[in-house]
Amino acid sequence: MEAQVEAGAYRPYREVLDDAGVRVLASLGLDAPSPLPASLPAWRAFPEVPAALAELRRRGRRIAILSNVDRDLIASSLPQLRLEPDLAVTAQDCGSYKPASRHWRMFSERSGAGADVTVHVGASQYHDMRPAASLGYRTVFVDRHGEKLETSPTRVIGDLATLPDVIDELARA
Repeated sequence: MEAQVEAGAYRPYREVLDDAGVRVLASLGLDAPSPLPASLPAWRAFPEVPAALAELRRRGRRIAILSNVDRDLIASSLPQLRLEPDLAVTAQDCGSYKPASRHWRMFSERSGAGADVTVHVGASQYHDMRPAASLGYRTVFVDRHGEKLETSPTRVIGDLATLPDVIDELARA
């Protein structure tokens, strides 16, 4: 439902979550407001994420976040990572949602880094792997659920614990 809502004209992510949540509840026969917009600031990072990001930074890697949320929502999530990214590109910045290519174009413009020196890491084949690969990025798919691969990521990992070593390996290739 979220992808259907995001496919239209840009709207703030709270509205996307509200609309998608109401649609899901309606599909279950419930007429209720969506709890999703108010819950997002409480969404937690997976347990290994702060350590993996810290290790990437310790190894001299720059970290950018390309997110389908808006600036206020990402600001509420960043403290959980215990790391300030070098760059964050949000849907609000782009006026669109991934898989549209504006996130990657804005990332390239703001960072000066192209696909040849960047690895895109994500947990969605639809939002991340397919569009990043089509733009020439090497990709690491974080497959926490044993999904059937519909894309051809450069690497597949089960969580971020091994990401620093994978990034080092890709940098040597």
